[in-house]
Amino acid sequence: MFAFVLMPFDSAFDGIYKLGIKETAEKLGIRAERVDEQIFHKENILERIYGQIDAADLIIADLTGRNPNVFYETGYAHAKGKVCLLLTSKADDIPFDLKHHRHLIYGDSIQNLRQALEKDLDWLKSEIANRKSILSVKLNKTWGLLEKSEYVASANVDLVFDLSNETTVNSPEIEAIYFDTGRGWTFKQDGQDCASRQSEDNKNLISHFIRSPVRRLQAKSWAEIKITGEKNLEHRYGAKNKDIVFKDKYKLAGRVTIRLLTTEGSFSFPIDLDIEVDEFPF
Repeated sequence: MFAFVLMPFDSAFDGIYKLGIKETAEKLGIRAERVDEQIFHKENILERIYGQIDAADLIIADLTGRNPNVFYETGYAHAKGKVCLLLTSKADDIPFDLKHHRHLIYGDSIQNLRQALEKDLDWLKSEIANRKSILSVKLNKTWGLLEKSEYVASANVDLVFDLSNETTVNSPEIEAIYFDTGRGWTFKQDGQDCASRQSEDNKNLISHFIRSPVRRLQAKSWAEIKITGEKNLEHRYGAKNKDIVFKDKYKLAGRVTIRLLTTEGSFSFPIDLDIEVDEFPF
């Protein structure tokens, strides 16, 4: 779980951050970071902050001193629907409009901060974990066709997934869907090519961008995601492959992953595929 920390860039806050926030978060298995300790090259610092707020599971904001940059960034986090935990050494630093949000007043004691923060972070960690179960993705059905030409045998596969919210609360907003597969696959959705690129986490995987059928799912509702994939299975190009005899059917098996990027974090759903493709699937 990733907690992005918003606070003034001032050495006076180093003890609060390193001893009070970061160590306490790590004790609970939460990775806490400030933007000034991250390495980034292409984007400017404000773009980086926006990106980290979007990616974070949790925002920790220290409003001590009413720093305008921290206020602005906290407002952005609230607008994105992020779970925010507000900190301050003085109660007067939290504006009236924010007092109804969860907040901690730690005074002049880092030990007070550690004790109170550990309790709240432990509770918030459970709450965020529970929110992850709001959305679920399941494979509904598959259909595969083997296509052969003189030189190539290829698979054409339809995949239909159910995107569901079986809870009694509305889901967070869905900002993007990525479908991670092995190399060699291309996909279409509604007849249009899905953009794809090498996965940042695993160079052997390709991430395909899938449009979400809905912005969010209301309580007790579902939607359908349908995509069509193509992959070359064997070919007769080149002297060493000219004698290959294409099979009448092929079995495609392996694990794929659907990743949902929402306003409350990124959630992954591994799915095992086992599909047989032949020329006459009926």
